[in-house]
Amino acid sequence: MSAGTTVQFQLVREAGTFICEGWFKAGKGSGHFVFAPNPAFVAELQKRGYPAPTDAQQFSLALNDMSMAFLDELNAQGYDRASLDQLVRMGEHGVSLEYVRELKSLGYSVQSVDLVTKMVDHGVTPNFIRELDSLGFKQVPVETLIRTVDHGVTPNFINELTAAGYTGLTLEQLTRTVDHGVNAKFIKEIDTLGYGRPPLEKLVRMQDHGVTPKFVGEIKELGFQNLTIEQLVRMQDHGVTPAFIKKMRARGFTETSVDELIRLADKGSNN
Repeated sequence: MSAGTTVQFQLVREAGTFICEGWFKAGKGSGHFVFAPNPAFVAELQKRGYPAPTDAQQFSLALNDMSMAFLDELNAQGYDRASLDQLVRMGEHGVSLEYVRELKSLGYSVQSVDLVTKMVDHGVTPNFIRELDSLGFKQVPVETLIRTVDHGVTPNFINELTAAGYTGLTLEQLTRTVDHGVNAKFIKEIDTLGYGRPPLEKLVRMQDHGVTPKFVGEIKELGFQNLTIEQLVRMQDHGVTPAFIKKMRARGFTETSVDELIRLADKGSNN
């Protein structure tokens, strides 16, 4: 945060040291660095049966702070033996010593270096696992954790559904709910329109068939006050929209039931 000064510093890692020099002012800086690979790190790798890394591999291992402690932790936890390329990939994707240790403390024995890398890639954090655990989802299979994150099932989403009265759902049910666009806002709007809290499957069906709160509201404004969800779905499926109803009324069909409107739509009366 100086007013402007030349700086020199080193970032020392097991695989090598970054010797940096540049200029800093008000928290911003620029400069250059030289990487000095550590031959002792290469020797330690070779003791563990690894070939000497390429310059690029050693640079990446240093940049991502991969250590012998990390290798030893993987071995102690029974992970499959990682190749140098896999170790580089793990570092580049953010798989750290702290991450694998936290997974172990949470009761997860992943053992696959590719799978633990996939977990990090998809955002399965220890905090996410802890939050799911606190909500009753304990020792969730790793692939299910990944799928849960990928589909946007967050602890906040689960809490919102719980507050809306939807409890005891599995992660698979929650995933399907998110995938089909059913959220707390949709549930509240449907409730406000007089449909209470229908089963989630009915809400999913409404979304799948385009029965939106706007559609329901417009249908109600046209005098259809007590239609069931199934009737609304049928209307949307057959093209009985608010615009269609208005057109039919303009043609003299003023006291027409839902079934009659559907028949009219099926006969092509929209032309």
